[in-house]
Amino acid sequence: MTQDAEMKELPPPISSSAAPTSPSTLQHLKEIVPLLETGAYAREVRRIVRAIRLTMALRQKLKASVLSPFLNFALPPGSDVHTRLSSFIPKEDDYEMDVDSETKALTQAPVKHPLPEIEIFCYLLLLVFLIDQKKYGEAKACASASIARLKNLNRRTVDVLSSRLYFYYSLSYELTGDLAEIRGNLLALHRIATLRHDELGQETLLNLLLRNYLHYNLYDQAEKLRSKAPRFEAHSNQQFCRYLFYLGKIRTIQLEYTDAKESLLQAARKAPIAALGFRVQCNKWAIIVRLLLGEIPERTVFMQKGMETALRPYFELTNAVRIGDLELFRTVADKFSSTFSSDRTNNLIVRLRHNVIRTGLRNISISYSRISLADIAKKLRLDSENPIADAESIVSKAIRDGAIDATVDHAKGWMVSKETGDIYSTNEPQIAFNSRIAFCLNMHNEAVRALRFPPNSHKEKESAEKRRERQQQEQELAKHIAEEDDDDF
Repeated sequence: MTQDAEMKELPPPISSSAAPTSPSTLQHLKEIVPLLETGAYAREVRRIVRAIRLTMALRQKLKASVLSPFLNFALPPGSDVHTRLSSFIPKEDDYEMDVDSETKALTQAPVKHPLPEIEIFCYLLLLVFLIDQKKYGEAKACASASIARLKNLNRRTVDVLSSRLYFYYSLSYELTGDLAEIRGNLLALHRIATLRHDELGQETLLNLLLRNYLHYNLYDQAEKLRSKAPRFEAHSNQQFCRYLFYLGKIRTIQLEYTDAKESLLQAARKAPIAALGFRVQCNKWAIIVRLLLGEIPERTVFMQKGMETALRPYFELTNAVRIGDLELFRTVADKFSSTFSSDRTNNLIVRLRHNVIRTGLRNISISYSRISLADIAKKLRLDSENPIADAESIVSKAIRDGAIDATVDHAKGWMVSKETGDIYSTNEPQIAFNSRIAFCLNMHNEAVRALRFPPNSHKEKESAEKRRERQQQEQELAKHIAEEDDDDF
């Protein structure tokens, strides 16, 4: 091949003027400010929500070299809020300011009178950056300053921003182990949000308070707060999922397993696909609750995508309960004791011991028409001082509770099983169908309640231009929702 042929096969060089240049992170942040201003002046909360989602998409790209010029652009240099926020930005000597001439010109013309929405947005942006950089001390100070500022603001367009600040405020204290310090402040903020009719703030703060109580195993206080708080209207799907998860944990500790199972399964079903860690926790607690109810979860529950490794200890535990082998149950509990301790399910697994014994006894009653109490104690592997007496009490209690259909011959020390009747001659099938129908109807009613319409849509007819603009905004919002990281779970 000649040199001329080689030159013909090479692509033509791209000139520097024709090469596309991607906008910088600072440029993206700068474009969010007009969106906040438009939402504040027009009182459109939807634009504020869109601004937050755009910001979370840039979360991994936030640096000190970007935040400092952005604060100069969004806030008046030398003002109190600018000085306060700039003090939290870490001073780095080794980075270079990657700011082009256009951005420099923009940073030299800051807003003279920033809106409260822009000010709170700067607090939120800096707080997220500090938490991601693991500077928890500075994050606590920044969060406390933002909460003090929020107490003086009563604007509905700030509610969306304030709910995010509440979350990171609690997270910064939880990461440092000082969650109990802000419990009184969270209660005061919940009272203020209730008086101001800040519904999203009420939902967020209620979940934060429940998480605060459950973190220290204060289940009674959590239930008292939940029962006396205003009714949860579920304006945010994420907050509603958290509420259902905390409610399921409370119900589980209070032995209300049926309600707990419904809440936990609903939380796992409604959670976003990206919230893998949250769905794993919901499934762990739901598996334990179903075992306590005497149910055996299907194998597909443990084989969900991305959950196989995390649910492996609970799969082996379920297998031990299904077989009714008390020795295998003890082995699994000891093998994964650290995992169960970190998940805070140790106390629930202790309760499962009785279910393992009952399952083993049910299998024995099906296999034998008559068996001695000594053989029952041997098969159940009871390790007490008087296993025969324990076996007799266990069999008597199981018969009284209806777990098995048998009689005890105390004189001869036998358990005599009765013949299994036709289950279709009882009300069991009707009860099972009724529970399924109630579940479907409940899901339908929730779907109807979740429908949302623009305000005054039944009174005003929107023009074609406004309709096109609204549809475009909804498409962009849906796109950013799909790309949003799992930062809240």
